[in-house]
Amino acid sequence: MRSRSEHFRARWARTFMPHTMHALLPFCSCLVLFGCGDHDEPGPGHDRGGLMKSYEVGTFDKAEITRYLADFELDTSKVERGLAGYRLVYETVDAQGQATTASALLALPQSNGASMPAAVWMHGTTVFRGEAASVNNESSDRAAAFYLAAAGYVTIAPDYLGLGEGPGTHPYDDADTEVSASVDALKAAAHFLEERHVTLGPKLFVSGHSQGARASLELGKALQAGAAPGLEIAGIAPISGPYDMSYTLSVAVSGDIAFATAYVSYLVVAWNRLHHLYDTPSDAFLAPYAASIETLFDNNHPPQEVLAALPQTLEELFTPTFLGELRRPRGALRAALRRADSACDFSSSVPVTLFAASGDEDVPISNADHCLSQLEHHDTKARLVDVGAVDHSTSATLALPLVVDEFAAR
Repeated sequence: MRSRSEHFRARWARTFMPHTMHALLPFCSCLVLFGCGDHDEPGPGHDRGGLMKSYEVGTFDKAEITRYLADFELDTSKVERGLAGYRLVYETVDAQGQATTASALLALPQSNGASMPAAVWMHGTTVFRGEAASVNNESSDRAAAFYLAAAGYVTIAPDYLGLGEGPGTHPYDDADTEVSASVDALKAAAHFLEERHVTLGPKLFVSGHSQGARASLELGKALQAGAAPGLEIAGIAPISGPYDMSYTLSVAVSGDIAFATAYVSYLVVAWNRLHHLYDTPSDAFLAPYAASIETLFDNNHPPQEVLAALPQTLEELFTPTFLGELRRPRGALRAALRRADSACDFSSSVPVTLFAASGDEDVPISNADHCLSQLEHHDTKARLVDVGAVDHSTSATLALPLVVDEFAAR
């Protein structure tokens, strides 16, 4: 049987297997603060951040959440209290600004107080909607959000668009919708908590892993500009993010990134929906992959199915012409990469601590160097912490306790 820690270590290759019953079943001993049962709250018309529905996904006392997190090999010395988890479904906008819905996980710590500090956890690459934190008890992102909540932070983990209960497809690595969906998730969480006489913040901390690390900086930038009035950004601590997307893509097309065919094809299909990189799949992909690639990345296929359907090399997947464009980006692709490269190109009003791993073969640590340089150019107080010669997913396992320490120091 695989331990839950492997879900951190193998995001693409993970398979779901049975685990201990205490983690799979909702707990019946509901904490007094939280209450039990589902909650249906349809909103009139479209109201960004309007809470439509909420569902309880489990309650844990301190001992129960300690066992749950220990299965992910997280440092449970940071656990201070029990918590309850909820899935929120709320109103937001899609990449074209049209009304849609999204889901998020809310992790609410047990507390006697009416106000608690808040945190946002931004998730990494997720190809299957059923693996999102709000809907999957085996999700490493759910574990990360619960970890922050067990340390005392009201934690919101947005699924972004097209994942969890969100309709449509996920606009992978799209900063604008990552931010809009996350800001609206904060608003929905505030509505949910208001009914329970709990107040968000005012201090808000942001962290995330991989895709979510870069998104956490984009969210921090938006919050600093007043995207969520009443919430004050207090610290940003991202983990192993692809902040230099142009360089990371160049390394990937050279074959020096783990799971390169999966990462690059997911990005190309998602960005084509946003930026029109090709007219038809056969312009970019070779047979037989051109016929099925867009369906493969409709976010309805588990990662093991995606990996099994892809070849080993990019040369087997892409046409020579399109692969050449990936190696020398121009036009819409180049413009999209420039936007993605700018996550750290701002002056942060709060300290930024970047966590990365020198052994990371998915997102090279040079990305963190790039980010640190951009932040320091804007006189931001920033530093880089190397968690060691470990892989991409393990960097999250090791960094999360350090993230909690960073937040506690603010």
